This record gives sequence, C-alpha cells and structure tokens, in this order.
Amino acid sequence: MKKIVMISSILFLLFGCTKVEDTYLYDDAIQESWTEIADQVSSKMVTGFWNEAGYFNNAINQSDLGFQYWPNAHAMDVVIDAYLRTKDAKYSTYFNKWFEGVKVKNGNTYYNVFYDDMEWNALTMLRLYETTKEQQYLDAVLLLWKDIIKGWNEQFAGGGLAWRKDMLYSKNACSNGPASILAARLYNLTKDENYLTWAKKIYEWQKATLYNPSSGAVYDNINGETDAVNQTTLTYNQGTFLGTAVELFKITKDQTYLVDAQKISYYTITRCIDGGNNILRDEGNGDGALFKGIFIRYFVDYLNLEGINADYRAKFEKFLVNNGKIAWTKGTSLPTLFFGSSWSQPPVGNSEITAYASAAMLFESLARYQTKVK
Repeated sequence: MKKIVMISSILFLLFGCTKVEDTYLYDDAIQESWTEIADQVSSKMVTGFWNEAGYFNNAINQSDLGFQYWPNAHAMDVVIDAYLRTKDAKYSTYFNKWFEGVKVKNGNTYYNVFYDDMEWNALTMLRLYETTKEQQYLDAVLLLWKDIIKGWNEQFAGGGLAWRKDMLYSKNACSNGPASILAARLYNLTKDENYLTWAKKIYEWQKATLYNPSSGAVYDNINGETDAVNQTTLTYNQGTFLGTAVELFKITKDQTYLVDAQKISYYTITRCIDGGNNILRDEGNGDGALFKGIFIRYFVDYLNLEGINADYRAKFEKFLVNNGKIAWTKGTSLPTLFFGSSWSQPPVGNSEITAYASAAMLFESLARYQTKVK
C-alpha cells in the first residue's frame, strides 16, 4: 500500500459527548431504511466503477481506469456484503470475474511488495470461500498466507510483520492488524492451532509495541532501525486492531480482548473525529479516503458481541448511526450519488473507489446491524 499518511494525532478536547454518560445531542432521524440506502449505494458502486477487464476502476464512470490492488479488495468486500444481505445473483456474478481480473492486473500474480495489500486481498478471498465454498479462493488465501508470514522478523523491533518486502525494518499497524485477523479466521475455518498461535503472537507484539493501553490509541508504525514510534493514529489501524481483539475474544472468551476492544473503540469515536458533526474525520483523498469504512466494518463486528457494557454500547450505537445519517444527508451529491473523503460534505468532481467503498461499507454495516439501531 503506497501510503504513510501523515495526519496529526491532535486530541480534540472540545466536542460533544466526551463521557460515556453524557447526554446525546444529535438528531438521528432519517426517512429511508439503511437497507434501502445500502441497496442504492452498493449497486451504484458496482455499475459506476466496474471494469470489464475484471476489476474496479480508480474513479467512477470511467473517469480513471487505473487499478490499485488493495482498494479492490475492499470494493469486493462491499459486493460480498450486498450479496450476503440480498442473495441477489447480480452481485455474485462478479466474484470469479474479480478473482481472475485482479490477478491479471496485478502482474498475473496475487503477490505484492506490500504485505498489507496481500493481507487485504487474502481476507476478501477468504470471505469468497466462506460464501461460495469454491476451493480456488481458499487455495489463493493459503498461497498468500505462506508469503505473508515471511514478513515476520525479530531482527527489527523484536518482531512484527514488515510493511514492505524491501523495508523489513518498518513494522506498521497496517501490516500486523489484518494479518492477525486473517490468522484468527483461518483458525476458525481449519482449527489448526498454528494459525491461532500466529494470531495471538502478532496481536501481542502489536499491543506491546504500537498500542497505548491507557488511552486505546493504535500507533502507525515503528522504525526498527531507530526504534522510533510514529504515534499517528488512523481509523483503519484502530479498526484492524479492534478486529483482532474481537476475533480472539470470540475464540478464547478471554475478557482482556473485550477490554481492549472497548478502549480502542472509545478512543476512535472521541479522538479520531470531526467534532463539529460527531463523525469519523476526513483522512484525505486516495488511500486515506478508505480508512473510515475499514474501522466501521470491525466496529460493527465488535457491536455484534455479547457482553459489552450497556452504557458504552448505547454511545457506540448512536455514534454509528450519526455517521450514517451525516454521510447520507450531507456527504453525498444528489442525484449523482457520489461520495468523497469527508462524510459531512459531497465531493468536488468525480468519486474515487476508495471514498466510495468506504461509504458503501458504512451503509452495508448499518444495514447489517439495523435491527439493533432503529
């Protein structure tokens, strides 16, 4: 992933609802159901971005036919979400086309110099396997896993997966969080203890190195040559560390993971925000436009757990719904139905796949969770 987004981790000290017990001041009323909105947005994403060569274009309506490996995984995740929700074959017809097309566009291989890019695609292919039971998807996941795990080295920073194959000293949250989620899900599928061992090992390294247990902040990376930690906090790094805590809690029932998940979530919804609208902040165009949707995906996985403190659950649910309401009422351009990097204002010009997939993940997540947040 060609990104190290240098966004300041300024703490927002003046915004609504800083305490769990604070009164919630936002009006979340909206006319359409989240299912109706998800139907519109996911369908538009497919028709607007799909390239018949078997991948999603960089921008809508053929305005940029370029290809990026990692956003394609998240766009396909939206397609899988929509299919699982609707069972409509108009979505599943893209599964194999995408699986073959991204390999060709990626140089006729699923390998990549970026470990996180391979992890994202492996996670998406694992979902394709779980949805279809077609062996080709699982074969690709296992092929990628064998290459991904080579990124672990203890020469730099005492462990962790490298960000890039040519930068083994750079240990990033973006290359460790998705890998531990993948390992945990492979354990769930196969019951091979080796995967669970890796999931815990990666998680514990990241917790010891790139996590502030007092605040719930997940730091971006450590330079293994200098041991300098970049304390930038980004929503997608918060989301993938949260996602691993959720997976490991479901497997082990160890309350430590549930405590971590609550801290990570609370930090994100009170510190990584646009305080004026009480939504996740704009983290820029390009790669950064995708970050918020990734957090939301794993945030909703967390909210689907039993045992969450009732006060925190109420606050988290209200925050989730407010993001959807603002993105739908303020963040889209109508009638074109475009989304940009901010969920509080429509884009200027065309919409990028990163921004669009992020918004689509928000609405699909709300549709998946809507029975609890009506």
